[in-house]
Amino acid sequence: MHELIGDITLCILFAWMLGLLAHFSRQPLILAYLIAGFCIGPFGAGWVKSQESISVISELGLIFMLFMIGLEIDLKKIVRAGRVILFAAAGQLLGGCLLGILFFAAIGLTLGGGHFDALYLCVACALSSTVIIVKVLYEKRELDTLPGRITLGVLVLQDIFAILFLAVQPSLAELQASVILLSIVRVVVLVTAALLVSRFVLPRLFHQIARRPELILLGALAWCFLVAETAERLSLSREMGALIAGVSLSTFPYALDVTAKVTTLRDFFITLFFVALGMTIPVPNMSVIGLAVMIAAFTVVSRLVTTFVPLYLMQQGLRASLLPAINLAQISEFSLVVIQTGVTDNHIAQETANAASFAFVVLAVLSTFVMMRSDEITRRAIGPLKRLGLRDLDHGHAEEGREGGHGEARRIVILGFFRAASALLAEIERQAPVLLEQITVVDFNPNVYRTLLSRGLHVIYGDISNVDTLVHAGVGKSEMIILSVPDALLKGATNEKLVRHVRALNPSALIVATADLLSDVGELYAAGASYVTVTRLSDAHELFTVIEAAQAGLLEDKRTELDLRLSERREVLP
Repeated sequence: MHELIGDITLCILFAWMLGLLAHFSRQPLILAYLIAGFCIGPFGAGWVKSQESISVISELGLIFMLFMIGLEIDLKKIVRAGRVILFAAAGQLLGGCLLGILFFAAIGLTLGGGHFDALYLCVACALSSTVIIVKVLYEKRELDTLPGRITLGVLVLQDIFAILFLAVQPSLAELQASVILLSIVRVVVLVTAALLVSRFVLPRLFHQIARRPELILLGALAWCFLVAETAERLSLSREMGALIAGVSLSTFPYALDVTAKVTTLRDFFITLFFVALGMTIPVPNMSVIGLAVMIAAFTVVSRLVTTFVPLYLMQQGLRASLLPAINLAQISEFSLVVIQTGVTDNHIAQETANAASFAFVVLAVLSTFVMMRSDEITRRAIGPLKRLGLRDLDHGHAEEGREGGHGEARRIVILGFFRAASALLAEIERQAPVLLEQITVVDFNPNVYRTLLSRGLHVIYGDISNVDTLVHAGVGKSEMIILSVPDALLKGATNEKLVRHVRALNPSALIVATADLLSDVGELYAAGASYVTVTRLSDAHELFTVIEAAQAGLLEDKRTELDLRLSERREVLP
């Protein structure tokens, strides 16, 4: 026991020190934890030698990690997932696994006789890193964009796929139809029981202890370990039970409260899991490095093929098809979980597992840098893809645009289409619908493009940060150009840059721009803007009228008035 406590102390100390180094050098924290484990483990300095300690630390971290992943899986969002996300996820998972089996079997990895290296690797390579993707998309403010929503939807369905694999994983050595069926029945029984208890029993218990935070935390942990141990008794695994416990809790009213209280423990034990994983990684030889490079290369290529193709065939446009493929091009933490379960059951060679871990580290670092520059990469790739014969959504109107037909902008041009532009069109439709015939929208969101076309509006598909798009759209002949997308959401440009480009193309137009900061207003006027809107001012005015209504006892009337206005609106972006 004392040895275990000492080992955990070393794990946390080195994880913190290398985590600080990773933070200041802008590297993924997971990479720091793996290196920390290697440094103190039996293949490094040898300060932690006990295999029992490593196993206990790893299993605890794994249980908590899967419990938290389960808490973050929103079943309602999966049910509501659109056709695009469902087909994209199906294409990526099925295509990735098929290509993986063929590739890894072709390079000589085993697929039978009790050893399933090729199968584990194809599943591992089909899963992408939720931790890395969500972090980068959050920092880039792209979680709520179309490519961001597609990426997150695919991630959720990947987790469901991993759950199904873990259900049959213990029985791979004697895989028969009856064995698969029995495993599925056990999973169904466990999931059904967990969902019923979390639906009818746990809410009442948690309601009684809602004011005792320590009991909510303790109750969540008790539920996690109860379902995990039940899964172990059903010949499944504690890890899968923890995942099911999390998913079942995600559906009940106190899920957010539980998540908030368990997050600190989650971070502690996830750190331990990755440090313990790092302890198992030996100094690589050339064969491990070679296999790791092949795994990493296959993951990137297969992800581009199996994600881009389904989205492109569903007419999402080149940009919205490329970005999710780039976002998803790495190996998941969940993949390491799958690999570790295979090592525990002797289904996969330790050398193969080590190569997968190295491939994970390489892609974790590279994909972070690539995702931060994904817009620039996509912009550069679209031209060559078009020259190869791939058509974008603007293909049918290219010739008309050159002749001054469909592509030529009208009197008023809205460059970029997000919520402010959606609200503006709804307001025009309500107050001056005849003005809609004089408006052109330029944007590269395929959903916006199709919706506006279906409503009879004039819309041009294109990237507003590209000057050629503005030229071919005929912006130089318009009378008023509106820039309503804030800098934080623009890709490849800022309002100031756009104002300068538009002013150079059209010296006489009225240009209305948007400022995020008060200090931006003067710069936009200096760049050539005719008028600058500051969203915070209109928000402040609206909030002040709410305060006045509340003080006068008229808040209910104001709310009724707002509800009526909202019911009359027909916005493109809800």
